Amino acid sequence: MGIRWYEAEPAVFERERAAMAEHAPEMVWVDEGAGGWEGLAPEWPFPRNRPDPGLTRLLGGARLHLRVEYVQAHPAVAPVVVPVSPIPSRERRLRHDWHVNGDGTLCLLAADILWRTDDTAADLVLKASGWIIEYRLKERGLIESMSETGLYDDAGCDNVIRTAE
Repeated sequence: MGIRWYEAEPAVFERERAAMAEHAPEMVWVDEGAGGWEGLAPEWPFPRNRPDPGLTRLLGGARLHLRVEYVQAHPAVAPVVVPVSPIPSRERRLRHDWHVNGDGTLCLLAADILWRTDDTAADLVLKASGWIIEYRLKERGLIESMSETGLYDDAGCDNVIRTAE
């Protein structure tokens, strides 16, 4: 494979490792392909109060298990985020309103151009933490559509989450 992105960009790799350790410490480095992370996303990493008791009922103790896969063009190109559990059904992967691409990767950015080279994979893991909550809300019919920016930046669903049964 030649030199990997993280060998060519050690400062970027260190920034990635530090961000993941701070924001998603249960993610473990996987040294396959261009590298990546696998593990559990944080349950509520948002800079506001946890909307309980509904969040606890909504998630039922389950956490999003995911895999983050870098591409060799990182940091110019965003890594992809793949849910390991739960895995969205094929039907849901074919519909844009679940924010899952046809190949099973999560659609966490409204457009590729929104990725900045100083963003980190940990930023995407935080967005994925919100994705699973919105996914569960949508499954239960408590919301019609998932937010465009995600729960990290949008507290609009917090009251719905708080009262979820």
